[in-house]
Amino acid sequence: SLIFLVRDWSFPYEFSYGADGGAKFLEKRLKVSGNQHEELQNVRKHIHSCFTNISCFLLPHPGLKVATNPNFDGKLKEIDDEFIKNLKILIPWLLSPESLDIKEINGNKITCRGLLEYFKAYIKIYQGEELPHPKSMLQATAEANNLAAVATAKDTYNKKMEEICGGDKPFLAPNDLQTKHLQLKEESVKLFRGVKKMGGEEFSRRYLQQLESEIDELYIQYIKHNDSKNIFHAARTPATLFVVIFITYVIAGVTGFIGLDIIASLCNMVMGLTLITLCTWAYIRYSGEYRELGAVIDQVAAALWDQALYKLYSAAATHRHLYHQAFPAP
Repeated sequence: SLIFLVRDWSFPYEFSYGADGGAKFLEKRLKVSGNQHEELQNVRKHIHSCFTNISCFLLPHPGLKVATNPNFDGKLKEIDDEFIKNLKILIPWLLSPESLDIKEINGNKITCRGLLEYFKAYIKIYQGEELPHPKSMLQATAEANNLAAVATAKDTYNKKMEEICGGDKPFLAPNDLQTKHLQLKEESVKLFRGVKKMGGEEFSRRYLQQLESEIDELYIQYIKHNDSKNIFHAARTPATLFVVIFITYVIAGVTGFIGLDIIASLCNMVMGLTLITLCTWAYIRYSGEYRELGAVIDQVAAALWDQALYKLYSAAATHRHLYHQAFPAP
């Protein structure tokens, strides 16, 4: 419902105070005529299409004592009787239980999240020193309407993903997580498209793209959260460092045995540094301090695994497979 409250109404002989006079006054003001500007005509048409009930209440002036007395402190005896009489009609009309309905815009019930988007849109256009044009108000309402639909669809995706892999949920296979993501993304897009929105299909397209982009960003966060539950993923850094220590230890022993002391010393130095790095990483994980240094160690270990150790492992596995094909067991 939309209620126009007109205070200081000075023409009760044309339209009487209260809701009845306000209804007649509003009917005259919202009448569409050919000599009006196109934007004003569109505003009048959209007002009727966006609100189920439109009404108006004409309130008289509270009195000269209220308007001209700088020491007025709210005493009822100084307020005009006609104003108090109509105020006693207005307040129950607005706040009585039977008058308090769930707010709707364009046929959609407004949630607290959606209402916040409307506040943001209207605050943006009222930041200037001049009153906004009717076209700006209409565009702001359409923008808030679409943003509310985006927020609702995104919230639906977020809640269902939390039920699947959020919080203390166990680790989920990456392929299954991707399947669930695509399924829920499709449901969220369908929910967004199913909501009645202002501005038309062309206007809503960029908000659909915004929804898809924000859902993809959420999906990346869920991937990271899900990976953190994988014990093998969490143990990749110490495993990589252990492999480096083992390889350098073997190479140092072999090269020392055949007399290549320089290479053996170099391998021992690398092994020592790696051992110190492993101890440092363990301390950071245990204490929670120097997290930036821990992240650097994780990145170096991941790069070392991806660029060297994993390739060596893959090459060894390939050669082993080829060997078994060439020389099958009897």
